[in-house]
Amino acid sequence: MTRTFKILAVLLTYPTAEIQEAAEDFLPLLKEEALLPAAFVKRLKPLIAEYRERDLLDLQERYVLLFDRTRTLSLHLFEHVHGESRDRGQAMVDLKAMYEAKGLIIDSTELPDFLPLFLEYLSILPCEEALELLQEPAHVIAAIGERLVKRDSSYAAVLSALGQLSGPVDPKVIEALRAEPDDDPEDLDALDEAWEAEQVTFGPGSPEDGCPKVSDMLGKILEETPPEGIQNGGKDNG
Repeated sequence: MTRTFKILAVLLTYPTAEIQEAAEDFLPLLKEEALLPAAFVKRLKPLIAEYRERDLLDLQERYVLLFDRTRTLSLHLFEHVHGESRDRGQAMVDLKAMYEAKGLIIDSTELPDFLPLFLEYLSILPCEEALELLQEPAHVIAAIGERLVKRDSSYAAVLSALGQLSGPVDPKVIEALRAEPDDDPEDLDALDEAWEAEQVTFGPGSPEDGCPKVSDMLGKILEETPPEGIQNGGKDNG
């Protein structure tokens, strides 16, 4: 198990009291595994500190405004690639089958393209295979990260860390995502118009159902030891 992917997944999940309690262990575990360069681990400190210091309701409200009410920041990867086309449905089926082939069975309420769930899947793969697979949605991750940087959001550090692990992206591919108009989560009329053609289905990080896997994910992070040689499995830590 690669703890780094699990910790990044938890940091992108709807905030819970369990995550707040476990947050103090994240930095030591990231440093121990050493998959991320120290500079990128350091950038995660403000977000992790917020989990320890801020009121849980404030953390949850911020999460909803960013990721559930801002479609350009959606953590559902295929939404940025396929929108609501039929291609997205088939891509979901294929992704779910890929998870199940490795023994990761997801709850029926969870969409397979939810980024934290994808990262949980990567955590159970051999590190080199996981890093290679992370390159596939790298352009979407980079675009979301750029938008979070513009908002001066501490969540940007998580996307930056993923970008470091996935490597550079094709500028031509990401340019189309950059050109997508950014949403204003405070514009309720625009939000209603954007969603009126479809039923709102929140991801596993939403307040509708929390995240059924948070307890399991946190337990595995704290209980298992990092595999031998993991320090050599990623990019050069400099």
